Amino acid sequence: MDEVLEVVPGLRAVATRNVPGTLALFATHFPRFPVLPGVLILDDIAETARLAAGAGAWTLAEVSRIRYRRYVEPGDRMVVDVRITEASADTIRGSATVTVDGRTVTTVRELRLARVTGRVPVLSSLSGVRA
Repeated sequence: MDEVLEVVPGLRAVATRNVPGTLALFATHFPRFPVLPGVLILDDIAETARLAAGAGAWTLAEVSRIRYRRYVEPGDRMVVDVRITEASADTIRGSATVTVDGRTVTTVRELRLARVTGRVPVLSSLSGVRA
């Protein structure tokens, strides 16, 4: 995130992301019509949701009913707004909206974060994987 505008732990978080035209991924996604991949928008949603969740380590566990409505292009400034609808000790549920210039570009009707406990498994080897 480039700027955090508001955080109310357990209720809401709002943050912004500026999309510079200098990102290397725009050379391939797509050269004549560069757009920000949806997975990177989802990553910004997850990061903002972790801010809204409050203290502790949280990971994105589930996303459903996600809709990409418009393209995010170089030069755009995304505003990511995550609202928590339900919280327990180990799970946070909420929704999210991403806008550019007041126009909705992405909506997530249901997202779930899970509290990270203990060690997080890390992929230790990529043997046998070919590029």
